[in-house]
Amino acid sequence: MTTTRDLEKLLGQSINGDMDAFERLYHATSAKLFGVVLRILKNRAQSEDALQDIYVRIWQKAGDFEPGRASIITWMATIARNRAIDIVRRQRPESDIEDAEIEILVSHDTVFDEVVLADEVRQLEYCLDGLEDDRQQIVRLAYLEGWSRAELAERFAQPVGTIKTWLHRSLRQLKECLGS
Repeated sequence: MTTTRDLEKLLGQSINGDMDAFERLYHATSAKLFGVVLRILKNRAQSEDALQDIYVRIWQKAGDFEPGRASIITWMATIARNRAIDIVRRQRPESDIEDAEIEILVSHDTVFDEVVLADEVRQLEYCLDGLEDDRQQIVRLAYLEGWSRAELAERFAQPVGTIKTWLHRSLRQLKECLGS
């Protein structure tokens, strides 16, 4: 099993042009990042193509990684998520997916990390349960599945402005709940 420290070392070696280290980083993380992209794009071939572009971006931005700000897999997953959302936006020009800072937790390399993840997931589920049912669905569809506000407005038979307000209020409520 590859640890967070191992991944950080591989990324550091990649910054110095070590292609073998970058290949090992790819093999250790590509399945996880593919899952992030596939969840948003829902198309295997398109997700595979996107993954190549994502690793080019990771290679180019390797020097930007700051270990104290986020785990390496969270940093990489954020790049993957943002790229997938960019693809969705390009395919659906009317798309106006909110760019909230919701991190996708996709990898945990130790028992301690798994315990922390379980607590975080329980806390997030608890906070989501505190939202009204339709708000909970809207948040999940927008941020986990990449639905646009226009699509949400159609699905929930509400004006786009109302959907935008509901998303902002729901995110604020989640942030307050998670902060406590």
